[in-house]
Amino acid sequence: MRALLIAGLVLACLLVGGFGCRKAEAPASGSTWTEPLTGMKFVYVRGGCYRMGDTFNDPGSHGMSVHEACVADFWLGMYEVTQGEWEQVMGKGSNPAAFQDGPRYPVESVNWQDAQDFIAELNLRSGRQYRLPTETEWEYAARDGGKDIRFGTGKNTIGPDEVNFDAGEKHQESYSRSGENRKAPLAVGSFAPNSLGLYDMTGNVWEWCADWYGEDYYTSASRDNPKGPASGTHRVFRGGSWYCSPGHVRAAFRDGGLPDLRAAHLGLRLVLTPEPRHK
Repeated sequence: MRALLIAGLVLACLLVGGFGCRKAEAPASGSTWTEPLTGMKFVYVRGGCYRMGDTFNDPGSHGMSVHEACVADFWLGMYEVTQGEWEQVMGKGSNPAAFQDGPRYPVESVNWQDAQDFIAELNLRSGRQYRLPTETEWEYAARDGGKDIRFGTGKNTIGPDEVNFDAGEKHQESYSRSGENRKAPLAVGSFAPNSLGLYDMTGNVWEWCADWYGEDYYTSASRDNPKGPASGTHRVFRGGSWYCSPGHVRAAFRDGGLPDLRAAHLGLRLVLTPEPRHK
């Protein structure tokens, strides 16, 4: 019993800096933690600065020029939120997904406010503070901690053997291989993760971000932890989906929609931000 108590206190120090956690060290990047209520797994992402935007100069990145951005440490969901996790939080029968193929499939057909309602309920029941990632955090994590990488797989080329996207021949690019177009989401974690241990950062379903979409926001945004415009009409989503061509699943590609948009290729992934550690 004593050993279990000590282990619990150590985990509390790592996550949020509990009472008496003097000089607690931050977890190593890639460390994992399991959310007790739902079983959702989170990966620790050590923050840093990187060149955000289309460093490959590929066409069609929706106006984001390359610029320096910096993010603080954060915990990011290892997987997209699943249908099983959604029902654990929102109740049995609440699953909104168009493709109801099992509890390990990503929840989709959720709009931005649906995501906020899910987060509010999870926060209430867990006593922790979860949220959507900013798009700066999202891209940093997708690119293995801000490396010059085209896809959220840690690679510069993709094929349907490693990403769920529209790999039809008519969409083939110099950086993609053609093949199967599955026309539906797959269970989360169906392919290998990137070097941080994050799955499906490219393809499967788009993921809502916290930010309002701003076409020119990053030309004058703060370098440190930018959170998007103060207002807008569209919310950002990232990562592409099973429905998308290769160009739309690049880590630097950004898109957005009205907050009330629901689509069978649009889901979410959560962040848990570490609280300041006691010194």
